[in-house]
Parts: sequence; structure tokens; C-alpha cells
Amino acid sequence: SVKASPAASRKIAPDQIVEKVAHVMAGDYTVEDRFLLAASVHRAGESLEVGVALNDVVVHAGSVSRMMDFQLFIDDEFIYEQRSDGLIVSTPTGSTAYALSAGGPILHPRLDAIEIVPMFPHTLTSRPLVVYGDSTIGVRFGDAAATPKVSCDSQVDLALSPGDEVRIVKHADPLRLAFPIGHSFYESCRSKLDWATRLGGRP
Repeated sequence: SVKASPAASRKIAPDQIVEKVAHVMAGDYTVEDRFLLAASVHRAGESLEVGVALNDVVVHAGSVSRMMDFQLFIDDEFIYEQRSDGLIVSTPTGSTAYALSAGGPILHPRLDAIEIVPMFPHTLTSRPLVVYGDSTIGVRFGDAAATPKVSCDSQVDLALSPGDEVRIVKHADPLRLAFPIGHSFYESCRSKLDWATRLGGRP
């Protein structure tokens, strides 16, 4: 069966929704599988499921006036320790959403990759990373004064404790999305990101 998604509906211009949905309901569509991210919190030997995200899993400081200290691990290998407002772990589908506004690259939705984007890091040397899609992303906390939280597509907001580790992996099952015939990722980028506008403001 084909599942609808808010992410898919955003690909259609408001004045074309009725026409495009009618085509899809008539069976005139293409199907694409998009992978999801699954997030869990490991605390005192127990694993707590946080949720599943189509776009991104965000670990943030929990307060607009605070930063947080954390360690990043990829496949249990230490990568760096950072002080920032948080960390965005994004799918290719979510690379044109929150991750893009934080300075992350645009990934084609068919790429088997995960994007890791720091949120306002304390140093200018902190840059986004793109890693293999089957990687296990680990984020560990040890600051007792911090009150970080983790969210999945802004739908879940779980408070974290000192010593917690957030683990983010590719979900076992993809999400199947329906798109109108002729849908183009690059055309969506041109229209949504104003790539079609020439210098001087001329279309």
C-alpha cells in the first residue's frame, strides 16, 4: 500500500493540490521509498525508544539561553567533543528542512547517507558531516548542569539526564511515498529555494 506524508504534500504547489491528488487517486503516480531514522536513549543499562523521524532527530539544549556539551560517536568511534546549541541528525529527505537552515548541505533523497549538522557551535571549525546510511550515531552527555532534550520531527521532546546516550540509526522499514508523474527533486529545489530566479530578480 502507498502511504501519504506531509513531506510529500509539500512537494505540490497549493494551486495544484486538487489536480495532483486526483491523479494520484486514479493511480497516476510514482512511488519512492525514503528511509527513516529511529532514535533511542540508553540510560543505566536500559534502552528507551524515543521515536521515528522522516526528516531529522534533533538534540538541543532545552533552553534558548543555554548551550550544551556533548560527545559525538559514529559506530562507537569517538569523533569530537562539542559545545553548541545542539545537533541535527538528518535524512536526505530532511536535508532541505531544518538541517538546511543550520548550514547543512542538500542531499538527493535517494542517497544512502545521514547528515550531521551542529547548531550554532562554539567554534568555527565545527562543520557538517555526511556519513554512510547504516552508521550508528551516538551522542553522549555528562554535564549535570545542562537540561538537554531530544525530538523526532519536532513531535517528541524527551528530557535527557547526565550520562545518557542518544543512539540514532536507520529504521528497519522505509516509508513509501507517492508522487505525481513527472515529479522532479531538482524542480522542487528550483521552486522552493528560488533557484529559478536569475541575477537581478528576473525569472
